[in-house]
Amino acid sequence: MGASALSSGPGPGELHRRLGTFDAVVIGLGSMIGAGIFAALAPAAARAGSGLLPALALAAVVAYCNATSSARLAARYPLSGGTYVYGRERLGDFWGYLAGWSFVVGKTASCAAMALTVGAYAWPGREHAVAVAAVVVLTAVNCVGVRKSAWATRVIVAVVLAVLAAVVTVCLTSGTARAARLDLGADAGPGGVLQAAGLLFFAFAGYARVATLGEEVRDPARTIPRAIALALGISLAVYAAVALGALAVLGPDRLAHATAPLADAVRAAGAPGLAPVVRAGAALAALGSLLSLILGVSRTTLAMARDRHLPHPLAAVHPRFGVPHRAELAVGAVVAALAAVVDVRGAIGFSSFGVLAYYAVANASAWTLTPAEGRPPRIVPLAGAAGCLALALALPPASVVSGAAVVSLGAAVYALRRALTRS
Repeated sequence: MGASALSSGPGPGELHRRLGTFDAVVIGLGSMIGAGIFAALAPAAARAGSGLLPALALAAVVAYCNATSSARLAARYPLSGGTYVYGRERLGDFWGYLAGWSFVVGKTASCAAMALTVGAYAWPGREHAVAVAAVVVLTAVNCVGVRKSAWATRVIVAVVLAVLAAVVTVCLTSGTARAARLDLGADAGPGGVLQAAGLLFFAFAGYARVATLGEEVRDPARTIPRAIALALGISLAVYAAVALGALAVLGPDRLAHATAPLADAVRAAGAPGLAPVVRAGAALAALGSLLSLILGVSRTTLAMARDRHLPHPLAAVHPRFGVPHRAELAVGAVVAALAAVVDVRGAIGFSSFGVLAYYAVANASAWTLTPAEGRPPRIVPLAGAAGCLALALALPPASVVSGAAVVSLGAAVYALRRALTRS
């Protein structure tokens, strides 16, 4: 057997490069076009009023900057772990660790929030039990191979996009849709738009899931940047259409007080029979997000375990399925425990702070790239870092305090570990 044949396959402890651009885009869409669009519009409208669409645009601008920085870094470092790897390589071990800590903690909370969203739509009153069951099932799916996860995500994304297309069509073609409604309701001003953008950013945050799959995509230098850009662009177009449709039939005031905004929108548009379909679509969307979230958190856990920032046994890769099965199981167990006890709104706010801290490190890392390394225009990481800081500080005070406390705890754990290692 020749040397080229020997080098073509993964080595011991390495992951298989099985995903093409299409599968990577689908994983990104599965992370973004999930429960966020079904739930985030109402609280965002409550804060922004008639400024909902500008808030969506602001969230998209920050997401674009983060995506561009992440894509350039992912092309340079096509390894599992995402910004954990980028921060470590560009800024130093501490900043990589802090990014990984923020991601794992924040996205574990996000997993719990998505699981509870599944329960809320699928079986009201039994949210926690359904959430735990969903985590168990999807962890098992991820443990049998990333391509099976990609196929499951592909089906979910197709169904959810069909449901959202039906919502937009019904709303924009109904007799209650009037363009003048877009001017109704109070404008909360720049502060309200910023708060709404922080909430809506939560729905965009899945694009970097592609970067955490750096060891599992073919031709990562081309595939990862292309997949991130495509997934973000498609998601923005879908979100804008859905927001426009909901505003057209409900107006910002009614939208702000809606408990199930898209279901309420189709009822107001004169299609109450579509509401159960929307509920089913919301549950399925949350399942898609949860599937991809567990996938991404386990890959960052794998990378941190390889460097012994987390227990080293979590770095094991299954010899048959080629996945970090111990990391998958550990993440699934923690998420299931959280889903059994936490509140969904608190989990989302806490998650947002951790995610924004993670992307701030990504932008700082991208700033250090040289032109020969594919550095983006300087304004991109600068605007991305500033946007992350602004949106993080605009979150509810409880989320800011709890998020900052947990990030500080991570820094203290790192310092203690270094001190024990040196002694």
